[in-house]
Amino acid sequence: MIKQYLLAPGPTPIPNEVALAMAETMIHHRTPQFAKIFLEVRDGLRELFATKNDVIVLASSGTGAMEAAVTNLLSPGEKVLVVNGGKFGERWLEISKAFGLDPIDLKVEWGKPVAVEAIEQKLKEHRDVQAVMVQASETSTTTWHPIDKIARVTKGGPLLIVDGVTAVGVKKVPMDEWGVDAFVTGSQKAMMLPPGLGFVALSDRAWARAAQAKLPKFYFNLNLERKNQQKGASAFTPAVSLVFGLRASLELMRKEGLDRVYARHERLASATRAAATALGMKLLAPESPSPAATGIWTPPGMDADAMLDFFREKMLITFAEGQDQLRGKAIRIAHVGYMGAFDVVTAIAALEMGLRKFGAEVKFGQGVAAAQEVLMETLV
Repeated sequence: MIKQYLLAPGPTPIPNEVALAMAETMIHHRTPQFAKIFLEVRDGLRELFATKNDVIVLASSGTGAMEAAVTNLLSPGEKVLVVNGGKFGERWLEISKAFGLDPIDLKVEWGKPVAVEAIEQKLKEHRDVQAVMVQASETSTTTWHPIDKIARVTKGGPLLIVDGVTAVGVKKVPMDEWGVDAFVTGSQKAMMLPPGLGFVALSDRAWARAAQAKLPKFYFNLNLERKNQQKGASAFTPAVSLVFGLRASLELMRKEGLDRVYARHERLASATRAAATALGMKLLAPESPSPAATGIWTPPGMDADAMLDFFREKMLITFAEGQDQLRGKAIRIAHVGYMGAFDVVTAIAALEMGLRKFGAEVKFGQGVAAAQEVLMETLV
């Protein structure tokens, strides 16, 4: 038997403590026992999002949380500004169109952070924009967008709705301090859980808008959920076992300390980028990389997808592919959630072997050594 390594940006590996928590005996979700657990989870989520407000837990993926933010905050025909710099920026656009909004498509080169000045200009041109939608960490390109600076532009103006699926739990994103109106994420990234939970945190002014929004909703009715969840329940059947696991994962993060969690992600990302650079590879997002995953261009003429198949089938290591125009040209190595220094060392050692297999002139250990130099800084 050869050990498998899951090094893609979601789903991510699950700690034993979380797996064991999810294996606990099932209980009924309309009981004081479950309410106690659910209320503990709510407190932990507020700490993670750095907000005084409710964080709503949904039985859904992160995309469900994105949809919930849209349908609960907006009304038919309203104009929204969508930062479209990757596959998930496109998803904001698709959701907006599906619900009859009027989206302005602010295209950003894949791998580049959005220019705050471009957002300011669009808002001057379209003064009736009701919301700005953006990713904090655009997972498809491994790019980090400057949410704190964007929030200064939207302050007192349109709502700022942020996809934090590979941001929350990865890097400090103080929602209330920055002035973000809606922050969403999912369970299968930094939360160290299987897919199946979505989370939506809203600001005071977002909750005020939610009382007036006219887009259709039923299952993702955040006002209804808020009323129920404040009492330790949910409006509809929750994912009970995942909530058990969520309590365990939040406790693990609390024990490590959130500042250390964020520093760990940044350290692993820095080591991965250093290794790729040492191997002569170019980064997808050199200007503003995400701490959740590192995107790397494969050498010209090398089939990235064939190399990913080799990793998965021969080495039992799963990295992520490039999407759309990046398909076959790039790979993404994750360092999000339940990841440590030697996951990076393993990833880079495998990368060196894959490059050699597919014809690149690679000196074994060159990338690993560069990663070790970064990782060693915290061990001496």
